[in-house]
Amino acid sequence: MTYEDTLHYLYTSIPVFQHSGASAYKPGLGTSIALDNYLGNPHKSYRTIHVAGTNGKGSVCHVLAAILQQSGYKVGLYTSPHLVDFRERIRVDGKKISKEYVTGFVERHRPFFESLHPSFFELTSSIAFDYFRNEKVDYAIIEVGMGGRLDSTNIISPVLSIITNISLDHTRFLGDTVEKIAAEKAGIIKTGIPVLIGEGLDSSVAEVFRETARKQNSPIYFSQSVELINNAIQTEDGWEIDSLEFGKLHGELGGFSQSKNNRTILAALSLLIRSGINIPIEAIREGFSHVTTLTGLMGRWQKLQDEPKVICDTGHNIGGWNYLSSQLEGIAKHYKNLYMIVGMVNDKDVDGVLSMMPKEANYFFTQASVERAMPAQEFALKASIHGLSGITCKTVREAVEKALKKAGKDDLVFIGGSTFIVADAIPLFQTNE
Repeated sequence: MTYEDTLHYLYTSIPVFQHSGASAYKPGLGTSIALDNYLGNPHKSYRTIHVAGTNGKGSVCHVLAAILQQSGYKVGLYTSPHLVDFRERIRVDGKKISKEYVTGFVERHRPFFESLHPSFFELTSSIAFDYFRNEKVDYAIIEVGMGGRLDSTNIISPVLSIITNISLDHTRFLGDTVEKIAAEKAGIIKTGIPVLIGEGLDSSVAEVFRETARKQNSPIYFSQSVELINNAIQTEDGWEIDSLEFGKLHGELGGFSQSKNNRTILAALSLLIRSGINIPIEAIREGFSHVTTLTGLMGRWQKLQDEPKVICDTGHNIGGWNYLSSQLEGIAKHYKNLYMIVGMVNDKDVDGVLSMMPKEANYFFTQASVERAMPAQEFALKASIHGLSGITCKTVREAVEKALKKAGKDDLVFIGGSTFIVADAIPLFQTNE
């Protein structure tokens, strides 16, 4: 099989939540455990950090990976979904898994796993765990796919569990209240293993986490409960952070949401250092300031071009748009016109997000190239109810082309609403060098 044949097999022969949604969701750990046992429990060959949460977990994973890399460790990074290339999901020291390894894994183990009928995510997690063992990593940063308790990554025993925050998302699968969702996320809390909560110290979800930690006899920490930052100022190039423990840091990631993520990362670093892991301050500085180069992270308030300025962001739910709406309102004042290229998938709180999008903007309503995408016409109709007006485009490419044709050099173009809108847009701005 070629790499392209292998990807076609993975996307068409087993359920892919990224594309299909509910029909591909397969809760429970039975298949993951069977795959892990068959492979000889590869995740036990290295230390892991497990990261769950509604928003921010990707940023937290990538920055921690960058810092550990700069500390001299060999670091695996498993995240989802990918934006452009499947191999973005599985990296070692920032380098994507090789095409040959993906193809070889599927060819070698296909007779076994086909009898289990694994989901796409279950199989991808197994590839990642096996690859990290093969590469002899020291640490692997593992991002939860959905929820936590029944997520296929929840077979690991990490040195630290992190839950970034809780807001309403995937309510069909995780519950329709923040407390129910928190209970699912709390499922990654393991006996005796410390857990860090990024947000929610004074909220109703805090008691859910405290109770789970108590039952598991796990030390629990809230990043909001300790002084970590003297001051943090957002600039056009990211964040300037004056931290108490590590001094002055430049955070490369520029979104409003990174203010909370930075606090979570600093708290996690403090706990890891206290546990005996050597993490030099210079490594922390380098990881914060060069995370995209070190890990390949994309789509977090990412600038795609200048004149007109084009920004994309993968924020796709109420929690994410709490930050994006404020950020767009603030930055739009510095540009003549704001153009919004937006679309969403049909299993999100579409009306909730639309209610937070800026009214004074020119919209290009579109749809991503995945089955879950809400049709552009339907999305535009919903948007009109919220006072948003614009034109409808059948594809992201069409929307980008029309927006760039209309926008002047003093205008701002924003692309988002869904991870998959961003995924379709980024290749349009990449050069084939």
